[in-house]
Amino acid sequence: MSRRRGQTGSIGKNGNWWTVRFWKDVPGQEQRVYMREKICPTRGPRLLTASARERRASEIIEASGADKPETLQASLASVSGTTFRQQAEDWLNLHRKKGTAPSTMATWECCIDNWLNPVIGDIPLSCIKKTAAQQVIDKMVEGGLSPAAVNSYFAVVKMVLSVTNDDGDELYPRNWKKMQLVIPQIVSKKQRRPCFTSELMTYLANSATIKPKMRMLFILCGATGLRIGEALGIRIEKILDGGSRIIIDSKAWRGEEHDFLKTENGEREIELPDNVANVLVAFIGDRKTGLLFQTRRGKPLSQSNILRRHLHPALEEAGFEKSGAHAFRRYRNTFLRSTSCPLTLINYWLGWAGESMSEHYDRSVLAAKFRKEVANRVGVGFDVPAQLNLIAPKTEQVAEVGIAVTA
Repeated sequence: MSRRRGQTGSIGKNGNWWTVRFWKDVPGQEQRVYMREKICPTRGPRLLTASARERRASEIIEASGADKPETLQASLASVSGTTFRQQAEDWLNLHRKKGTAPSTMATWECCIDNWLNPVIGDIPLSCIKKTAAQQVIDKMVEGGLSPAAVNSYFAVVKMVLSVTNDDGDELYPRNWKKMQLVIPQIVSKKQRRPCFTSELMTYLANSATIKPKMRMLFILCGATGLRIGEALGIRIEKILDGGSRIIIDSKAWRGEEHDFLKTENGEREIELPDNVANVLVAFIGDRKTGLLFQTRRGKPLSQSNILRRHLHPALEEAGFEKSGAHAFRRYRNTFLRSTSCPLTLINYWLGWAGESMSEHYDRSVLAAKFRKEVANRVGVGFDVPAQLNLIAPKTEQVAEVGIAVTA
C-alpha cells in the first residue's frame, strides 16, 4: 500500500452515462474498493469531448481524496495500527512467558534493536512486503553480517510477522518464496569454523603464561567437548568417581546459573580418562561444594572475560588465529572421529541426537563402565600435565607449537 502512486482511472460507458472507475482506500478494511463516479451523459447537450472527459475524471479522483497520502495513512492506521516494533515487543514478551532461554532472548533482542527496528520498526505489519523485507536484508549485508547471520536474523522477521488470530490463522500471510528476495547464500566451505590442533591443545594445557585456572578450563573443554556454558556451570558436587565422571545438567550464562541446557540431549554424563581426572582432583583440592570455576564471590566466570583476557592472548602468542570457545568442541569431535570411538558414544558425549535408527536403538552408552573404558582407551589427543604447577619451560612449549598451529 505504501508504494501506491497517482491513478488516472478507467473511463467507460455504463448505461446512459460516461463513468470513471478507480480504487480508493477505506478506513476499517484492508482491501481497497473499486469506486464508480458519473462524468457526463453519453448524449445530449451535457456530453463532453474525450479530452474533457479525461480532465473531468481526474478532477473526480482528486476530489474523492483517493490519491491523497492522508487517505492512505488513515486506512493504514485503522487496518493495521500495529507496527513491527509493537508486534516485536509483544512477540518477545510471549517468549519470555514461555521461558525461552535467556541467551536466545538476548540474541533476538539484539537483532531487533540493532537491525530490524531501525529499518521497519515503524511500518505497519500489513505493509511489510517485498520492498521492506529486501531493505532489511540489504542493511544487514551492508553492515558486514555473514550470510549465516543474515539468514538467522531474517528468520526473526518471519517469526514476528507470523501474527495469528484466535483460530490460529495468519492475519497477514506471505509467500516468501514468490517474493524472490535476494538473500546471501550460506556456503559451507567458506564458513569460518576454526578447530584447535593437538599441538595447540598441548600448549594451552602446559603454557607457563596461562593461569592454572584457565589451563584447567582449557584442558577440560578439550578433553570433553563441553560447551563453554556447560563447563562454567559444573558444580563440584556433580564430579564423581574420583574426578572421572561429571554429570552435566546445568549451565552458566552472563554470571547466572541455569538448571537447563541448550537441548534435551545436553543432559548427560561425561567420562574423563585417568590423567585428566587426576589433574582435576588436584585442582579441586579440599573443596566440597560450589562451582568448579568461579569468582572470589562464588559466581560463574564471565565467558567474554575468558576469551578476551586469557584465550585470545594465548592464541596470539602461539600464532593461532583468534577463535571462540567452540573451537574446543570442534577439536574433541575431530579427534574422537579419528579414533575407534563408536559414533553413538561421540554423539552422547557431545550432547547430540543420534543420526540413525541404529543409534536410536543402541543402549550401550547407558553403561558407565563401557564409557569409562572407551575414555581411557582413546584418550584426549594432547599432553596433559600431571599437576598444574608442573609446567614445562615457556621456550620449549612455544617451539613445539610452532610446528602445527597452522589453521
